[in-house]
Amino acid sequence: MNIRSEIEDEFTLVANQQNKKLQRLSDDLVLMESGMDSLCFAILVARLEDRLGIDPFEMAEDVRFPVTFGDFVQFYECAAV
Repeated sequence: MNIRSEIEDEFTLVANQQNKKLQRLSDDLVLMESGMDSLCFAILVARLEDRLGIDPFEMAEDVRFPVTFGDFVQFYECAAV
């Protein structure tokens, strides 16, 4: 399983379903500038938990919230180990 591609797929799906214009996903894209709002991120995290079987936000003791798309992917990749 490629976590990055799973996350990219879910970002696109959630943005489309919520009628949001998603910016091009790149490691340096700031999440708050992605075109998604807080509801989209809540949906995204719930769907990723279903799809990947992990919720790094729940698992982490010292949570440093991701700022960029690259941070977000790395957060999930580290939690999957």
